[in-house]
Amino acid sequence: MRNIRQQITENLIPVFRRKLSGVDALPQLAVLGLLSGIVTGAVILLFRLAIEWPLEHFLPGAGSENFEQLDILTRGLLPLAGAVGLGILLHKLSIHDRKVGIVHIMERLNYHQGYISFKSAMVQFVAGVTTVVSGQSAGREGPAVHLGAAFSSLFGQWLRLPNNSIRTLVACGCAAAISASFNTPIAGVIFAMEVVMMEYTIAGFTPIILAAVSAAIITQIVYGSEPAFSVPALTMNSLLEIPWILAIAVIIGIAAAAFIHLVDNMGRHHHRPVLLRITVAGLLMVPFAILVPETMGIGYDTVSETIHGELGFWLLLGVGVAKLVITGLSIGLGMPSGVIGPTIFMGATLGGAMGLIGAQIFPELASSVGFYAMLGMGAMMGAVLQAPLAALMALMELTRNPNIILPGMLIITTASLVTSEAFGKKSLFLTILKNQGLSYQNSPVIQALRRVSVGAIMDRSILRTDRELTPDEARKALKSEPKWLLVEGSNGPTALLPAVDLARYLEDTEKQVAEEGIAPPDTVDLMEIPANRRDVAPVQYQATLEEALNEFDSTQAEALYVQRHVAPMIQRVYGVVLQSDIESYYQYRRS
Repeated sequence: MRNIRQQITENLIPVFRRKLSGVDALPQLAVLGLLSGIVTGAVILLFRLAIEWPLEHFLPGAGSENFEQLDILTRGLLPLAGAVGLGILLHKLSIHDRKVGIVHIMERLNYHQGYISFKSAMVQFVAGVTTVVSGQSAGREGPAVHLGAAFSSLFGQWLRLPNNSIRTLVACGCAAAISASFNTPIAGVIFAMEVVMMEYTIAGFTPIILAAVSAAIITQIVYGSEPAFSVPALTMNSLLEIPWILAIAVIIGIAAAAFIHLVDNMGRHHHRPVLLRITVAGLLMVPFAILVPETMGIGYDTVSETIHGELGFWLLLGVGVAKLVITGLSIGLGMPSGVIGPTIFMGATLGGAMGLIGAQIFPELASSVGFYAMLGMGAMMGAVLQAPLAALMALMELTRNPNIILPGMLIITTASLVTSEAFGKKSLFLTILKNQGLSYQNSPVIQALRRVSVGAIMDRSILRTDRELTPDEARKALKSEPKWLLVEGSNGPTALLPAVDLARYLEDTEKQVAEEGIAPPDTVDLMEIPANRRDVAPVQYQATLEEALNEFDSTQAEALYVQRHVAPMIQRVYGVVLQSDIESYYQYRRS
């Protein structure tokens, strides 16, 4: 058994890593996607259990969302106590460690190649559970995405995979988390690629699909195959409803823009102490918890009642607006809660309210309240996240009704356009990133360079050699026919020169000795002989081509030697990369 384990470690895993360096490692990525989905599915099950078990035992009545039946005093104190506890926890952490949610995942992808720490995952787990259990206006999907991405990233780091593969694993974790939370695997795939990665690739689809499917299977074993909401048969009664649907799209688009604007404005206080901000968010939640208890927690019970037409107009309008206001204030002040759940809540209640107005104006033509509630959910999600395709896929999978596709496409795209074009709002996540002084680079060139590791294009025909050699040692070094000679210095490699330059020098020296009768040199100094030497700098084997280009810019080196830690204080060099190699590779792939 020990020999088998050693053989896998020494032979199979390095080959697996090397295959993953390129952009076409589809079989290897498929295996990673499948494993990522299984891991994420198990983590999300544990996360949901940590939320539902205490609520089912603490809240009166049946279910884990019955905050409305708590007495007034408890409703008021619970979110305040939870906020103070969260504030103290986050205050004790460093600024880096207290970052959580989808925005943090996007930051790690853009600036750190998807590397996420175990500590970050644990902080998100505790914060995600606390926000929901303490009755904050929160969702569980954002924390779930963080957890899925984090554990998938940790899996890749444990295997020491190239960075381009870790980025794919993060996307797999995001897709698996959405799939496991809603039982919507297609929406999970599109969400990961449209919202988080902001790119679509053929090679990326397969592992992400497998991750979403395997995570859905894991959760279906426990929760069954039904989606997050029980949705009655929905259909549009008449094409004459289209003008009203467009009107609702405009209203939802305005509401989404107002929500993003509120989060943006409150986010400008991010420089203030975190304990103060989180405590203020808890204080602001108190009157909402007392007067509009439906805003507490995830609120999927209210969404379900809305879909089934059990709530009146003023209640729908009131809780929809209240949810928008308190969620915007809380998230803007830094409450570590998810935004997808509240977005669905807002869209369902506002859409349902508009459906009731339509039923009063056109009683013969109007469709059911649930139909408009579902359309509102899709429209609000698409407009806030600026992810129309992900919202449409979620709408289709939640309703399992093809009749909603046409009106769904219409209302989602229109609402998204109103938010982005009429009000100039970007995705909520990009807005929060900008507020933090960060950006998300997703140009085609950057995306292409991130998909490939330096291991895929490096030149392996190298020989590490001392600076000074005897002529015999120099000839012996050339017998292995290396293309490059990497000259060692006191603190590692210092220069790179073509082996042909050394061969030419030896040949010229031999001619001089034969023709002029001079004595041959005792040593050959590779830093003094005529040669096209290049200054070098190190780059890690896991690095992507984007990281390599950044290294060229920061060090002004003319070549990078690719190295990896193989033991404490020991670095092994695998090859060299020139900037021209990266440019040639990109030009080749593009053509």
